[in-house]
Amino acid sequence: MELRLLKELVKRGEGEHVEFKLKSNHPEKIVREIVAFANSGGGKLFVGVGDDKSIKGLKDAEEDEYTLSRAIDKYIFPKISYKHEKIPITHDRDVLVLTIPKSIDKPHYVVDDTGVRQAYIRVEDKSIQASREMKEIMRRGKGERDVRFQYGEKEEKLMKLLDEKESVTVDLFAAFAGIPRKIASNTLVVMVLARILEVHPHEMLDKFTMSMAYQSN
Repeated sequence: MELRLLKELVKRGEGEHVEFKLKSNHPEKIVREIVAFANSGGGKLFVGVGDDKSIKGLKDAEEDEYTLSRAIDKYIFPKISYKHEKIPITHDRDVLVLTIPKSIDKPHYVVDDTGVRQAYIRVEDKSIQASREMKEIMRRGKGERDVRFQYGEKEEKLMKLLDEKESVTVDLFAAFAGIPRKIASNTLVVMVLARILEVHPHEMLDKFTMSMAYQSN
């Protein structure tokens, strides 16, 4: 990547596919961004760039690269593929750029030192914890398989609820249909995989809406 392109991308700011980190300290936190990119649409992590879009660079980019590569190997499961490059900005400073493609092996998790694992996804310019439903959608959505399901009473109640409201949550659907949350969750996941619904992840509660493709049929 040329310096000119780097400056252009930084000028646009952080977003769904771009994250800035001034330094590589706390690499165990930086891997969350990498996992979120891999679990979503991919992205670029710029190390040596501040949140204010200042391009400070790194004095020893090779050391930062080594630190991050060790953290990626240690904390991310399953393993991810990524590319890295150093962009010189002065004679003694570089910006480290990690390019993380959208993964076909998701969900990926950050596994901490105690063995606890958590998946992350990218929503706008933030990396947030993936809900149970998002993890199931990622896990069961691998490959291009047709998902079939029986249209029964609970699905009918869901459609009625969506006629009244623009979006629903798992808990709202469960309460409206009078079914356990686990069954409501699985129903919504299956209907997302069947492309009847769309999921809109959020830090607090995921929302589900009718898919545009289904409405147009």
